[in-house]
Amino acid sequence: MLVTKVRALSLTAVAMLAFAANSVLCRLALQQEAIDAASFTVIRLLSGALALALLLGARGIPPARAGNWRSAFALFAYAAAFSFAYVSLPTGIGALLLFAAVQATMILTGLVRGERLTMSQLVGLLLAFGGFVHLLSPGLSAPPLGGALLMVGAGIAWGVYSLRGRGTRDPLAATAGNFLRTVPMAIGLAILGVGSVNIQSSGVLYAVLSGALASGSGYVVWYAALRGLSATGAATVQLSVPVIAALGGVLLLGEVVTMRLVLASVAILGGVAIVLRGR
Repeated sequence: MLVTKVRALSLTAVAMLAFAANSVLCRLALQQEAIDAASFTVIRLLSGALALALLLGARGIPPARAGNWRSAFALFAYAAAFSFAYVSLPTGIGALLLFAAVQATMILTGLVRGERLTMSQLVGLLLAFGGFVHLLSPGLSAPPLGGALLMVGAGIAWGVYSLRGRGTRDPLAATAGNFLRTVPMAIGLAILGVGSVNIQSSGVLYAVLSGALASGSGYVVWYAALRGLSATGAATVQLSVPVIAALGGVLLLGEVVTMRLVLASVAILGGVAIVLRGR
């Protein structure tokens, strides 16, 4: 029993590091101008599709038979908006906006479908909303509005993707199939951005690491970890991702953690934690 718990905790830690690494790798590549946002998106999706197809092929399952086009479009929309948002957003703020938008999308969808909030959950939701407003309110340390809106859009797309994936019998196969279906969309994006292509070897490396390891392999590890986590535990542990991403931005990119980010993080992550615990 102890070995099983340790394994689940270890896999969870690796998965959270992988998810946070997506933000760090994308911001690192774009801050250094080692690659343009469109090319980063294309290479990330292509390398993720290849890595997952190889993993699925080892199981003898054709990835083309898994997934669906609507989920693939949501995945593509997330990846594209995510990359373009990080052209201007600091790592920690981007990760926090993404997380807040994902959770808001899933919580609001539940309310529309008839779920009801307890008083403590309502307080938590208002707290998180207040933190979100504080983060985006005008001021010297406010994030660029355009980048912020793009990241919120990325979070909504990822929330939709997550909702569509609920109850999937084989999440690895579905993820591989969806990644594969984003390939023609990625090629279309590459054609549209052909006039502003900027690709250096380091940028390609960051994009491949984001797609094949942080995204593709990260999802595989996460699905393995879920077997040892409760639903509430799985939801709550993801609160750590924006924090890890912010630390990565400080250590690897020299970013400064502002008081605005700290207060917004406490309010948003604390509020979401209250709602999740109540569910």
